[in-house]
Amino acid sequence: MKDLLIWQKGMINMSMALNEIFVDTWAWLALSNRKDAYHERVKGSYEEINATGYRMVTSDYVLDEVITALFRSVTFDSAVQFVESLFAVIRRNQIKLEWVTEERFKTAWLLRKRYQDKPDISFTDLTSFVLMQELRINKVFTGNGHFENVGLGFEVFPK
Repeated sequence: MKDLLIWQKGMINMSMALNEIFVDTWAWLALSNRKDAYHERVKGSYEEINATGYRMVTSDYVLDEVITALFRSVTFDSAVQFVESLFAVIRRNQIKLEWVTEERFKTAWLLRKRYQDKPDISFTDLTSFVLMQELRINKVFTGNGHFENVGLGFEVFPK
């Protein structure tokens, strides 16, 4: 249970944040579940992100995926604790939550049609691409190769 609240330790000061990093579903899920094969690696990467002063950004669509998957992979109480803790740090502006607006949704749909050769990219990932481009975020905390394979200049962390 203690590891579920890892992001509450050493949160970055918003006034010190020089850069932003987008946090994808993969990272939240690995961070939330101590039994995940990538948990220790992601936990260390999370601490490195905080130490280097990056401001974390995520989206409502990413949270949708996280909540859905989390309730399928950990106990109910653990899922509730993780999600409510995540909501708390968002309320305190320690993590920035971006919403997929109608305009962003439409732009993601255009990307869906553009990447017809990549049918395995989720619509959530496409909305993340849109947000990252709009906000000029080039780093993404994920193990998902789609972010590098679309040729939009995204840098995946951890390597």
